[in-house]
Amino acid sequence: MRVLVIIVSYNFERWMQPCLSSLRQSSMPVDVLVIDNASQDSTIERIRKEFPEVRLISNARNLGFGQANNQGIQLAMEEGYDAVFLMNQDAWIAPDCLSTLAELSRSHPEYGILSPVHLKGQGEGLDKGFATYCRLTDLPTTDEEVVASAFINAAFWFIPRAVIQRVGLFSPLFYHYGEDKDYANRLTYHRLKIGYAPKAWAWHDRADRRVTDEAFLRAERVYLLSEYCNLNYSLVQAFSFSVLAALKKAALAPSQGKGRFMLPFIKMSLELLIQSRAVYQTRKTNAL
Repeated sequence: MRVLVIIVSYNFERWMQPCLSSLRQSSMPVDVLVIDNASQDSTIERIRKEFPEVRLISNARNLGFGQANNQGIQLAMEEGYDAVFLMNQDAWIAPDCLSTLAELSRSHPEYGILSPVHLKGQGEGLDKGFATYCRLTDLPTTDEEVVASAFINAAFWFIPRAVIQRVGLFSPLFYHYGEDKDYANRLTYHRLKIGYAPKAWAWHDRADRRVTDEAFLRAERVYLLSEYCNLNYSLVQAFSFSVLAALKKAALAPSQGKGRFMLPFIKMSLELLIQSRAVYQTRKTNAL
């Protein structure tokens, strides 16, 4: 199986050695493509010097996560790869991770996306986001080869070629955040599953951050946009779960002691309404 590993980078130096070295040590030979989103450090120069085997696309501006990954996915499709493995820059994998995912992908074609167990970058505990999505409190001990989950973030996604042909690329409506949630919704629409392999391990070196008001509102906005685009709802339902839901959140904010969010939610609703034409076109395209 020919697999192209795609890493979208921005100021990658901090994680370059553990990330790219882990791919060098993979028991399954893979090709690696780094798509750099206009880094301000020495990412480009160091990759060329220290990892000459890595293919490199250097963007003149930051295209965001989804659109940069689309560059790599399109290249993989044009060059006949059997699968892609999307991998965050602040991450690294165990030597047998990709070989395990590739084997399970063949034997479980009902899974459109497979992911390893996401561990913290420092130590062996579970990454907080992964644990939440997969409803885990400790390392999995199941004997199942693959465990289904409603969603797993795209820090590590193994996607076969046939799935890309069926589901498509990341939606251009999402710049950074929400792209993976939207793609997971589309996967469900096409009657495919997302799951993790308990025997495959990888590490995601991100710190638990305090949720600021700004981060909360950003997360709410991309969630509501993903609901508007969700093909598993009718257009009327999607409108209700996004545009009207934002207005409802605005109305309830004062009584919940969160009056400061009232105006941002009203603005969010108006922004979603303005995007209606683009959302309709995206839904129409992705439903094919």
